[in-house]
Amino acid sequence: MDTDPNANVGPVMQALSDYMASQVTTPLPEAVATKTKQHILDTLGAMITGTRLEPGERALAFARSLGGPEEACVPGTDLVIPAINAAITNGMCAHADETDDSHSAGFWHPGCAVVPAALSLGERRASSGQTLLSAVALGYDIGSRVTMLLGARDFSQRGHKSTHNVGGNFGAHAACGVIAGFNAPRMRWLLAYAAQQASGTYAWQRDVAHIQKSFDFGGMSARNGVCSALMVDAGCTAVNDIFSGKHNYFEAFAPEADPAGLITEIGQTYEIMNASIKKWAVGSPIQASLDSLQAIILEHDLAPDDIVAIRSHVGDAEAHIVDNREMPDICLQHCLALMVLERTAGFHALHDYARMQDPAVLKERAKVTLIPDAELGKALPRRQAIIEVDTSDGRTLTHRTDDVRGTPDNAMTQAEVDAKARELMAPILGADRTDELIAAIGSLETISDLRTLRPLLIA
Repeated sequence: MDTDPNANVGPVMQALSDYMASQVTTPLPEAVATKTKQHILDTLGAMITGTRLEPGERALAFARSLGGPEEACVPGTDLVIPAINAAITNGMCAHADETDDSHSAGFWHPGCAVVPAALSLGERRASSGQTLLSAVALGYDIGSRVTMLLGARDFSQRGHKSTHNVGGNFGAHAACGVIAGFNAPRMRWLLAYAAQQASGTYAWQRDVAHIQKSFDFGGMSARNGVCSALMVDAGCTAVNDIFSGKHNYFEAFAPEADPAGLITEIGQTYEIMNASIKKWAVGSPIQASLDSLQAIILEHDLAPDDIVAIRSHVGDAEAHIVDNREMPDICLQHCLALMVLERTAGFHALHDYARMQDPAVLKERAKVTLIPDAELGKALPRRQAIIEVDTSDGRTLTHRTDDVRGTPDNAMTQAEVDAKARELMAPILGADRTDELIAAIGSLETISDLRTLRPLLIA
């Protein structure tokens, strides 16, 4: 048993934990800070709208039943509850549907795990906005590096294990370590607790209500990160190096992995720069099809009656995820039908279950054929699509989207990120308060106490 906190620490863990501890006091590069603010704002929008969706409502009912001291708020509600409870609730709200961000190479959704954990613990500790920025950026880094070393998609799809849960756990723990101000030994213990809790199976795909999925992707990881940080802060110790030695994490889950990848270019390559913000609040395999269909409709000024048929070519590995699903925002045929009728796909239209039975929508939906495409499937993790539209005057119009709007190679502008946030938040917080919140997140490094954001967040 290691009694010395510096005993039996390998070179990778030493470098990693030293770097993690340094982020407590090291400001981010300007471009990274700007991108981090965008992801925090985007996740807040997902949290706030999530409070009005069924997974969020169930999480709120659970949180209200627990009671406890007022430590952290649930944005979009009047709840101020214990930090651990706020983390699980906010995490479930953030992934109550498909609004939140993603990291394709790491095959996980960082925001719904990392931001709720960091924000909840940050409120409890009256942390600064600058600390929150550093915490969130580190969470994206560590969660992504671990899942990429595991082999991400192959790890999930071949072994039935979920990188979404693994990345969320490591990411939330790392973020909480910065919020807690841990030194290198405590960061190492925190990673040991993360490894023991990084679990989950790919069975979440069978969850038609999205409630368990919201827990798997967001709530569980956020809760675990806050809980472990509070335990370490209270004096709980753990294994000094979970990434080397007997029974280490990679030996158990990916013996072929080289742990040195955890520190390769760390501090130079920030994985939050490789994360994506969704323009459309839909399942990721639908994004490119919406981009392509909108481009065709706008370029050729097509009305619904001008369109005879739509063929959507989607990667064969993921086509089944969005094929005629029960939920509107993960049903490709329904989403494309809305695009035909409205020339866009707004959040509220995409979450209106009644419109799935609307005769006008069903008429357009009947025109849509989903075609699993093996060649597009080879393009993963880039989710590409080809749309073919047959028109009433005999033309066939084609558009291919290689880089979805919001991905690193086709990033949304600050104005687009702000506009999405307004669409999500204003119906709940009001237009003026939403604008104030957007401005506050934009100048997050000037905030000395995260609790000063509460009047802008609660409803």
